[in-house]
Amino acid sequence: MGIVLIIYLAVFVLVIAGYWKMFEKAGAKGWMAIIPILNLYVLAKMAGKSGWWVVLMLIPFVNFVVIFIIFIEIAHRFDRSTGFGVGMTLLGFIFVPIIGFGDAAWTAEPVDI
Repeated sequence: MGIVLIIYLAVFVLVIAGYWKMFEKAGAKGWMAIIPILNLYVLAKMAGKSGWWVVLMLIPFVNFVVIFIIFIEIAHRFDRSTGFGVGMTLLGFIFVPIIGFGDAAWTAEPVDI
């Protein structure tokens, strides 16, 4: 049980650090990745969407479609494919650190929060 908890915490920290680096690459403050709701707002802005998309992300079942759209747009802004955006949605614990710590560069205007 203890080993599972340690692995879980290690993956959790890796994903948070990946989001932090991804936010910084996009021009946002990295600490915004750890604040609930604010991180959704930043993700919407990174995708070029209005801040009102946060409300859509809080509606059950609608949020699945909205999150797919947002992560696909974010992947495109990092010059990644639509499939990579789907991977960010379904396997974020793998794909978000790849964006954050990899050589992916933000190709859009910096996020203005």
